[in-house]
Formats: sequence, structure tokens, C-alpha cells
Amino acid sequence: MKILVVEDYAALSAAGAEILESTVREKPNCVLGLATGETPIGLYDILVKKYAEGLDFSKVQTVNLDEYYPLEPTNEQSYRAFMNMHLFDKININKDNTNVPDGLAADVDKFCGEYEALIDSLGGIDVQLLGIGRNGHIGFNEPADELYPYTHLTALKEDTIQANSRFFENEADVPRSAITMGMASIFKAKRIVILASGAGKANAVKTLATGRITTACPATLLHLHPDVTLICDKAAYGNN
Repeated sequence: MKILVVEDYAALSAAGAEILESTVREKPNCVLGLATGETPIGLYDILVKKYAEGLDFSKVQTVNLDEYYPLEPTNEQSYRAFMNMHLFDKININKDNTNVPDGLAADVDKFCGEYEALIDSLGGIDVQLLGIGRNGHIGFNEPADELYPYTHLTALKEDTIQANSRFFENEADVPRSAITMGMASIFKAKRIVILASGAGKANAVKTLATGRITTACPATLLHLHPDVTLICDKAAYGNN
């Protein structure tokens, strides 16, 4: 795992955006694995600016990590709505080439199998963008004694629900479950870029930086992947 420590959130966003931009330029029909949450917003803002300067997304395909369940895609807190607002509606990407888990799937197990098959049909993911939760979760792969390897429905931990409640009117509105790519799904990516910003992520980053692996901090499994870059600002890196 390569660790890049930058000064602040702006520098973190720029460093991450540079990797995605270069991937699109080198391979116009690339497959990008995308993440949601506060951390990648600055990166997406930069990609929108790069599009205005001529970066072409018309052949790019995307696969998102996760989605709340049950939640309709038109809900403003859905991750489909998030991606439309922060990226897809602002660039020339073909919406038919953007994939976000279906938060209203009637048969969840069937959908999860189809989503996994979709990733395989695209030839895998060229670059997978990740954030890290305060408890070390990746996507919605929450700390547990055992982890599901592939796309699945999972119950959210209470601290994750509390952390995400700031996006909803009240905590009771936060869905208690989500569809998420599993760690094996994520490992299908040729390259992984994980972003960590702010002092609130310092404990998770400290555990990740030890190099030891435990399902109590799912992010540590990323040490098993051959090409991972952790980009964090000084606040998140703390005293490591």
C-alpha cells in the first residue's frame, strides 16, 4: 500500500482527481468504481471542471459501491441522486453507462448476483475509488467476525447510522440496511484509491497504517491487494 499524506482536503481532492483524470485520458472507455459521502465531493468538483476544459466522459462506464435499502433512487439522500447531483448531471457521461445498486430491488439476492455479473461483464474496474468509515468500513462492509465476499445486503452498524444521520432530517429516517459490493468485488479492481480526510478518520487510518489485517477494520484487507494508494490529509494521518 502506497501512502500519500497531503496538506489538506483541497490537496487530497486534487491528488485523487488526477488519478481518475489520467485514467480517463489514457483509456477513454475505462470503468471507474465510484464512492459517495462527503470525502469524494471535492474530487468530483475537480472532474467537472476538467470536463469543462475538455475531458471527455462519453465512453466511460461507472459502477458504484453501494446504495441504501430500501430507498427509491429519486430520494434526495439516495446514492443515485448523490452521483447525479455531484457528477453525472454535470459531465457528458451516458447515464446508461452508470450503475448504482437498486435500492428497491424486489429480489435482493437475485439483484446482487446480477450486479456481480455486471462487474465481470465490464472486464472488472480500472480504478476503484473508496472512502473509509470512522469504524473502518469500506463501502458498507461493516466490522464483523465474518465478511461476505461479494455484493450483498447488509445491516448497518449503529455508529454508521449515527454518522449518516446528519444527511437526513432525523436519525429515524436513515435506512437500516444497504446493498454493497463485498471486499472480493472491490478486489476485482486493477487499482484502488482510498481517500481519508479529517481528524474523525484518524483512528481508522491509524489501524489501516499498521499493516495488520483484521475484519474488525475491513479497510485493512486492502493490504492484500497489489495496487492500493491511500491519500490522506494531515488531520486524518494524525501521529502515524
